[in-house]
Amino acid sequence: MTIQKNILGHPRGLFLLFSTELWERFSYYAMRAILVLYLTDTTLNGGLGWSTKEALDLYGIYTGLVYITPLIGGWIADNFLGQRKSVLIGGVLMALGQFSLALPNHAFGLDIHTTFYFGLTLLILGNGLFKPNISTMVGDLYEEGDNRRDGAFTIFYMGINLGALIAGVVAGSVANSYGWNAGFLVAGIGMILSVVLQISLGHSWLGKIGTVPAAKLAQQKNSKNQKAPLTKQETDRLKVIMVLGLFVIVFWAGFEQAGGLMNIYTQQYTDRMLGSFEVPAAWFQSLNPFFIMLLAPLLAAIWVKLGKREPSSPVKFALALFFLAVGFLFMVGAVLQQGGDETVKTSMFWLVGAFFFHTLGELCISPIGLSMVTKLAPLRLASLLMGAWFGFNAIANYVAGFIGSHVGDYGAMSIFGGIAVAATISGIILLFMSNTLVKWMHGAESKPDTTKDKVQDVQTIPA
Repeated sequence: MTIQKNILGHPRGLFLLFSTELWERFSYYAMRAILVLYLTDTTLNGGLGWSTKEALDLYGIYTGLVYITPLIGGWIADNFLGQRKSVLIGGVLMALGQFSLALPNHAFGLDIHTTFYFGLTLLILGNGLFKPNISTMVGDLYEEGDNRRDGAFTIFYMGINLGALIAGVVAGSVANSYGWNAGFLVAGIGMILSVVLQISLGHSWLGKIGTVPAAKLAQQKNSKNQKAPLTKQETDRLKVIMVLGLFVIVFWAGFEQAGGLMNIYTQQYTDRMLGSFEVPAAWFQSLNPFFIMLLAPLLAAIWVKLGKREPSSPVKFALALFFLAVGFLFMVGAVLQQGGDETVKTSMFWLVGAFFFHTLGELCISPIGLSMVTKLAPLRLASLLMGAWFGFNAIANYVAGFIGSHVGDYGAMSIFGGIAVAATISGIILLFMSNTLVKWMHGAESKPDTTKDKVQDVQTIPA
């Protein structure tokens, strides 16, 4: 691969993918910030008038499907379409989905529930094609052994969160001023910008990256090994992805309460007054990306400062679980402030603390995980395994919605406290497993123990 021009020491294609993903994430998080609030709002105010349980059940199913379809989309891209076509088709489908949600009741003779479910279906299908393939293309920008890859995913991840940062504020403000449909319309416009960037600059900034299906590319590079069974090293590395994926489920099942149960808790039980101004509940969804933009450079500097003492990926995952637990202790504090009286409004600073520690956890698990998959996955399975990685998020999102929907049965204290305990226990287990997992990586984290391992890595690590 040849990328002619660099920006800040990275291929300029990274910044195209950064920008494409920025507007896609703006679209997704704008919709995510208002979805549950829209479902539970009264029909008089333009909402659907659903109960909290119904809304959180739907939220869990939707976000679960959003993260399971990349498994299918990754396979389609690897074997038929290639990554670039998949991203474009997925982007168009998602834009149409957002605009469908924005349609007023009885538009084109269709009732609001028909356009609502049709819009969600388009978003789910489009995301399946878009999400795994744009992440895989980031890894494809770098040759085998290029130590800029982890830094690239940090830059890419900041693009994700810049989009998410402005999404909650913009969508929340627009929905408050002009209604829920206007909020979904803004999300659709963000998706259109994402598609336009990819169409206009993709050829010149990305070259041939993503144009050839990965399975065909792998066959061209080594036709004899294309259908060969996985090597011992490849098998071990796949085991690392699968094992860490189980802990990812625990983390995201807790973290994704932000868009569901914590979102409703913000709306109903949090004192959001700053003087005479009431902060819209959707604005709190921007706390997480705000903290990411603030903390990501700091955390990256800490890893560099630690040098050889930098924690391995499994240890970072364990730290993420501990940070998640601390965040939910803040939510327990909010419930304790209520003292069992649901008419009491809690301080918004409990939420700020929860989002702060959840964000620290996210930075220890999400960009690290994306980079790790591109290092460990065999070339012919690159997008498929990226889809599988998002599949763990799918399970987590469904679990998150299921847990949150039972707040009426068990109470917020049991749910917030239970997640904190589960995350702590999971983190301890992972710490005990970390050395074995690092061994199974066979030097993929650029810390091989022997010359033999280094030679093996050069031969087998996919680009």
